[in-house]
Amino acid sequence: MKPSRDISRLLEIMAALRTPGTGCPWDVEQTFSTIVPYTIEEAYEVADAIQRGDLDDLREELGDLLLQVVFHARMAEEADEFAFGDVVEAITTKMIRRHPHVFGDEAARGAGMAKGMWEKIKAEEKAEKRAARLARGLDPEDHGKGFLDGVPLTLPALTRALKLQEKAARVGFDWSEAAPILDKIEEEIGELREALASGDTAAIKDEFGDMLFALVNLGRHLKLDSEASLAGTNEKFRTRFHHVERALADQGRSLEEASLEEMEELWQQAKTAGRTDP
Repeated sequence: MKPSRDISRLLEIMAALRTPGTGCPWDVEQTFSTIVPYTIEEAYEVADAIQRGDLDDLREELGDLLLQVVFHARMAEEADEFAFGDVVEAITTKMIRRHPHVFGDEAARGAGMAKGMWEKIKAEEKAEKRAARLARGLDPEDHGKGFLDGVPLTLPALTRALKLQEKAARVGFDWSEAAPILDKIEEEIGELREALASGDTAAIKDEFGDMLFALVNLGRHLKLDSEASLAGTNEKFRTRFHHVERALADQGRSLEEASLEEMEELWQQAKTAGRTDP
């Protein structure tokens, strides 16, 4: 089998890998659940390539992510649920429907994205989902699912906190401004201090989580993404620590051989110099 630019070749490769007896034993034994961690990992690697500005890596990582889509679609096809073509049809249908100002008739294109159109489109999609659930013999309203249950559990915790807050805010459950959230953060810090004093591990974990959640809320009101903000700080920490490591190496010493005071002095030098070279 030869490589190809045609998506059909990738579908053929995945089908061959999943064929019992002649395929790859590892691929054959996988399930939706076992593949999920790899799907998430590949999405992060795409983001990493973009962050580094490495377009060669991005091309490769996008291929790895596409493979994950093909893998899930193949398993669904084997279960007689849907195939890759159905995935493509679903997303093309959604994109065309959600952009009538681009793909609609002349009148729709001329009108642009009219006010209220997005809500109308979402309502239509929800009605279709209800009809599909009915066709499968399921509760069309899915009463067991709460308003916030559509926010995926597998999102990074900071991102999920943001999404939960954004969704709750749509129905008015939100602070009116950022300032009171600072008071809330101080309140949570006080409760964390009390938990620390008590030595109750469960309470400490709970209060620490509450403090983080409040910080994410503050970031949201400041128009800042907590995940992106922390990513920036992580990189800043890495580069400054690397400065400490290199400075010690220039002295013929290792990190393990330096005292905390010595490392702190070099850390302050890195802050002052604003050193960011690798």
